[in-house]
Amino acid sequence: MAIYTRGGDAGETGLGDGSRTSKASTRVEACGTLDELGAALGFARQAIGDERIDAAVRFAQQRLFNCASALANPESREAPVSEADVAFLEAAIDAMSAAPGEWRGFVLASGGEPATRLHLARTVARRAERRIVALTAESPVDPTLLAFLNRLSDLLFVAARAAAAADNIAEELWDQEAEPPSF
Repeated sequence: MAIYTRGGDAGETGLGDGSRTSKASTRVEACGTLDELGAALGFARQAIGDERIDAAVRFAQQRLFNCASALANPESREAPVSEADVAFLEAAIDAMSAAPGEWRGFVLASGGEPATRLHLARTVARRAERRIVALTAESPVDPTLLAFLNRLSDLLFVAARAAAAADNIAEELWDQEAEPPSF
């Protein structure tokens, strides 16, 4: 099977139901952002040293393919993720929340390479969520998918904090009154 088909050369792509749509459509944008999120999770995983964090992120990465597959087929009525998947993310969040201690304010995307990569993936998860919310104005989307993405961004925030704590790197908190450094 050739990787190229030339079918998208005019700015359209095929969907799972065989129909064709613009590559600029809301549906394709949502699918593409899920793909980008999966890549961001893979990028984060390359730096994660904690096996529990890596396992949770790997699980989410697997489920994102289910989500993209469901969105790529407008006729699909199959739930791409389950309430149990959302519950798993919640349990992982609860388990990881203890490591970094109490949340004391807005955390800057920092804390070492693994933490910063997880923060970056979190921002892509939030964008994917926004893209899928936009799609819901045009087409039904399983609400569990949105809950999964919402919880995933929470998981990535907590995982970033836990990764920084595991690396003994203090969180940098937002300081509204921050003074510019002298040079």
